[in-house]
Amino acid sequence: MDNKKENAPATRTMVIVIAVIVIVFSGVVYSLNGGWNDAMTEEGMSIQEGVGMMEERSMEDEGDAMMEKEAGAMTDDSMIQEAMPEKVLYEGAVLAGTSDQLLDFKKADYDKALASDNLVVLYFYADWCPVCRAETENSLYPAFNEIDSGKIVGFRVNYNDKDTDSDEKELAREFGVAYQHTKVFVRNGQRILKSPEEWNKDRYLSEMRNAL
Repeated sequence: MDNKKENAPATRTMVIVIAVIVIVFSGVVYSLNGGWNDAMTEEGMSIQEGVGMMEERSMEDEGDAMMEKEAGAMTDDSMIQEAMPEKVLYEGAVLAGTSDQLLDFKKADYDKALASDNLVVLYFYADWCPVCRAETENSLYPAFNEIDSGKIVGFRVNYNDKDTDSDEKELAREFGVAYQHTKVFVRNGQRILKSPEEWNKDRYLSEMRNAL
């Protein structure tokens, strides 16, 4: 009995020590876990922030690339527009052709055509001339409807008929035209061809293409 009484205080002391150790260990573990969780949380936030910054940079890069592409496209369009010659607008009635037009003669249109780099084709026409009527309908008009160079402007010039005006008379004198159905080709203000012969469509196409 005396031994049990003597051992009782020692037992209580060990229990207290063990309890203290458990409490301290639990606190250490809790602190470690809390620190770990905080570190993980901070690391997770850092990763998220990093991902967010990368996404923002990627979006900025894409935006810059799009702006550069649009600027390049605008530059290309500007260069194309600069390279393309400005289309000349004429007032006379279109008798034939689309990209290469045959027009009813007007002095203002003729002056515009002479100022351009286009080949100018003149056909001196009289409404009382059967050759003129047949040649224009069967050869001249079809040739202009077929050719597609974009570099030819033609004029049907009235010659010694009721529709002939002073500008047309002066033009006939300038090129020494003595007969109706005469053809005159002009480039850069200089006459390069003159023919009073009757032409078929193939001759028109051949002569116009050779003169370009």
